[in-house]
Amino acid sequence: MSLSLQRRFRSSKVPDIGATFWFLKILTTAMGEATSDFFVHRFPPAAAVLGSGLVFAAVLYWQLRSPRFLVVSYWSAVVMVSVFGTMCADVVHVGFGVPYIISAVGFAIALTIVFVVWHRFEHTLSIHSITSTRRELFYWATVTTTFALGTATGDMTAVTLHLGYFSSGLLFVLLILLPAAAYRFLRASAIGTFWTAYILTRPLGASFADWMGVSHLRGGLNWGPGNVAMLLSAAIALVVGALRYQENRP
Repeated sequence: MSLSLQRRFRSSKVPDIGATFWFLKILTTAMGEATSDFFVHRFPPAAAVLGSGLVFAAVLYWQLRSPRFLVVSYWSAVVMVSVFGTMCADVVHVGFGVPYIISAVGFAIALTIVFVVWHRFEHTLSIHSITSTRRELFYWATVTTTFALGTATGDMTAVTLHLGYFSSGLLFVLLILLPAAAYRFLRASAIGTFWTAYILTRPLGASFADWMGVSHLRGGLNWGPGNVAMLLSAAIALVVGALRYQENRP
């Protein structure tokens, strides 16, 4: 592989991994769940997926065109991945009647294939190596698939396994501590523990978003998915705005 293909960008186009990254990631997962629920249940599912897909494509093009990491373009892409990936998983169940466990297994297989192909071509799955367009495309393919997988998994635990949304959220809070502990205390692979935690943020955020949005009859707070989506969007905008301000400081 030529040096220009490996190092098109001066640095990785993924932000530093810290508390702010994980906080924003969970906010976007929850926002994507609430937004998807709002649109999919009020508009024809195919039209909702198509509309979100077009916006996602436009935002992703903006992100791919950037020669370096930019706060607004990156997190805009993550937000739209959250909405689009969630809708894809929801439509598989709502539109086609596929059981959650089947869709979860299907998305898990798809994610495995993406990882295998990515590693076959680039010999690494590290997010610190997103320094070429091809690697970035593999990265966003992975991210999109993790959102779909996480959505199906969260719905499976809440609905199919009858845990309910709040209990599912607590379950994934506990599960996400495992890769963190494995990395910190057992010196497990940084790449493996990162992607494990990344996948788990999706059902974690989505479970609590559903809990806030669904009716009391379904064990929720009955705020409505539209209100939850707007609340979470405002929180995301505030955090991204603060990061954008820091990015522009000399």
